Amino acid sequence: MAPTAAYDEIADWYENDFLPASRPGDPIGVQRQLDELLGRGSGTCLEVGCGTGVHAAQLKSLGWSPVGVDLSAGMLAYGRSKLPVARADATRLPVRSGSVPAVVAMLVHTDMGDYPAVLREVGRVLDEGGVFIHVGVHPAFCGGFADRSDPAAVVIRPGYLDGHWTKDSWTTEGVRNRVGATHIPLPALFQAVLDAGLTLTGFAEGGSPVPTTLAFRATKVRP
Repeated sequence: MAPTAAYDEIADWYENDFLPASRPGDPIGVQRQLDELLGRGSGTCLEVGCGTGVHAAQLKSLGWSPVGVDLSAGMLAYGRSKLPVARADATRLPVRSGSVPAVVAMLVHTDMGDYPAVLREVGRVLDEGGVFIHVGVHPAFCGGFADRSDPAAVVIRPGYLDGHWTKDSWTTEGVRNRVGATHIPLPALFQAVLDAGLTLTGFAEGGSPVPTTLAFRATKVRP
């Protein structure tokens, strides 16, 4: 499991160096997937693992009122200027049950050692009819087992089926070799959504020529 609040050590680098270099355009489709799967709405949208508040402006442009939680005080020091935030463990959200119409998790599930527990909390805090949007690195094509150094010939090595935490990465210029990543195979990820009482209602992928991200929408329906 990744160290507690690992992002505290890289918060300055992440906000001031990594983000400016990685943000031009929407190369892996993260903004597009959020637009398509969440869409326009109103009311509170809770972002779990909000970090420095990268997605707050887009959520506001869609009509939502974003609030965020994150474990890293260093990341929240940047995020608090962009949205209301609270420092909290995503497996124990400081949010009343059935109180929010939307929750999003943006490129964070590999940072969380127990994402199924996070999904159970998402199911708890969502109102009936509420939606959850997950946008994450693609379980089948991104991980310690995936060599993406040649975009035209991505190599998948043994290890996909092994849920694990690792700092192995195909690049030394990104986040994963600094804070590590927890890998969840695709069937386990989808099963955790169902176990949280959510119904999968939409999917999208981003990045090319091999997908980099997998996104889905899930809805909380009456039992």
